[in-house]
Amino acid sequence: MATTYDFIAQNKRRTWLLVLLFPLSFVVLGFLAVWLLCYLCTPVTAQELQAGTSVAMRALDPAIGMAWQVLPWLWLGAMAWMGIAYYFGDKMLLHGAGAVRIYGVDQPEIYCLVENLCIAAGLPMPEVYIINDQSLNAFATGRDPKHASIALTKGIVKRLDRAELEGVIAHELSHVKNRDIRLMLITVAGISFFTFLAEICFRLAAGSSRGSGKNKGSGAALFLFLGIAFTLYGYVIAPLIRLAVSRTREYQADASAALLTRHPAALASALEKITKDPRVESLDAHASMAAMCIANPLSAMGLFSFLSGLWSTHPPVEKRIAKLRQMDRGY
Repeated sequence: MATTYDFIAQNKRRTWLLVLLFPLSFVVLGFLAVWLLCYLCTPVTAQELQAGTSVAMRALDPAIGMAWQVLPWLWLGAMAWMGIAYYFGDKMLLHGAGAVRIYGVDQPEIYCLVENLCIAAGLPMPEVYIINDQSLNAFATGRDPKHASIALTKGIVKRLDRAELEGVIAHELSHVKNRDIRLMLITVAGISFFTFLAEICFRLAAGSSRGSGKNKGSGAALFLFLGIAFTLYGYVIAPLIRLAVSRTREYQADASAALLTRHPAALASALEKITKDPRVESLDAHASMAAMCIANPLSAMGLFSFLSGLWSTHPPVEKRIAKLRQMDRGY
């Protein structure tokens, strides 16, 4: 049976896999977009058709030449983005969620609750943040236990009793201890990079199409194809990679939280309340963060929420609650 240390080692390996996989797949996808553009724009003469010349092979040489000009810079940008995200991504995510840091003098009960659980779990004290939203949700972020943060909505602090809130905090601390936070930080950073890059490509395509000169059409087409490729990657392929990376982390965090608090029924009760009002409005503009939260914080009507439901790394809440109720009968 897998132990907590096994999950920590597994998450470390998966993190490095993601660090390599995102830039590599980025280069492959970018090259395919360039090759497809060259394939569609390569004219074929009647003589070549009769000779059986392959248009795909003819397009390969110009595609390689164009890729050498464009992709190295984009790859360097991807690596720089991953580096920035690794060291500063948690602060960017907290800022995007509208989270405000609190200290012991601000909300002593919450701060003391986190501190006591950290002592029991053998973890350093993380930074604690409050999100000004009356919904019920929470998430943890950071690159390691020494640089971790926990964010709670105002609603979850007000509407859960002490035991339920303790279960939620223990769940998030389990993500910290298992290094899930670093894994998801890299994943969110990768998805955000591709969607951000897609938006830039679409803007450049629009700008190139309004320019002048014989190259304006080819430049606009190149940026358009890259934009479409990166959009597909950010909203389809990257979430599938995220799904493949970890399907058991929520179950593990629930089990670790139950072991830490000795009260799995409290976490089960908290999840039942959270699922009734999990939406966090400030995260509507940061949809890639949904996987970090204890429950899906997005509007059920949103496109990303629909895709997140199809490829969610969160198992169904009903199954999580059932497992916790089963664990409670053993105490």
